Amino acid sequence: MELSRNVRRWRNVDLDMLSISVSRVLYKRRGICVFKEPKTAHSRRRVAMTPKLALFLREYKAERERLYLELGKPLALDDLVFTIIDNEPLNPSIVTHNFHKIAIRAGLTGVRFHDLRHTFASLMLLRGGKPKVISEALGHSSVTFTMDTYSHIIEGMQEDAMALLDRVLPAGVNKSLVANLLPTSRNLASSPCSSDG
Repeated sequence: MELSRNVRRWRNVDLDMLSISVSRVLYKRRGICVFKEPKTAHSRRRVAMTPKLALFLREYKAERERLYLELGKPLALDDLVFTIIDNEPLNPSIVTHNFHKIAIRAGLTGVRFHDLRHTFASLMLLRGGKPKVISEALGHSSVTFTMDTYSHIIEGMQEDAMALLDRVLPAGVNKSLVANLLPTSRNLASSPCSSDG
């Protein structure tokens, strides 16, 4: 089994521009963790982050800088964002195991770490996020793939779209406009369409 995790070094995190660059991936295969290039060009990407995440990462980085100074070395741009003390990457299995425990404490059962991607995509679609932007954030090869993957979310969105359209359109019916659109015996006789029925 192969597990992969996007790997962030501090140089890939831009807390001022609220973005994270995905340029390396951590693979664990047969118990060995190895850094590699992402599988596809779409996997190499820049992803926006929320201001709340940036605030959390600023506080986290300040804590790490204090810890590193206590250990006698400054925090460097090439240091991993999430790491054990000696700058070794976190074992993906341990991250998955700890996530499972946190999810259970939060009252969520049967939720996998990878489900966070699905939650992100589903919430963004339900809140009117642009499919192209969501597809790029996920690193999908095409918007079509994203839409096919989340088609179950999109099904209920047609009704929401029609309700939105109904709110936007003016109330009532302009009878003079509608009268010109209704069929009459005069314009039915001159209609170029014929019926074979």
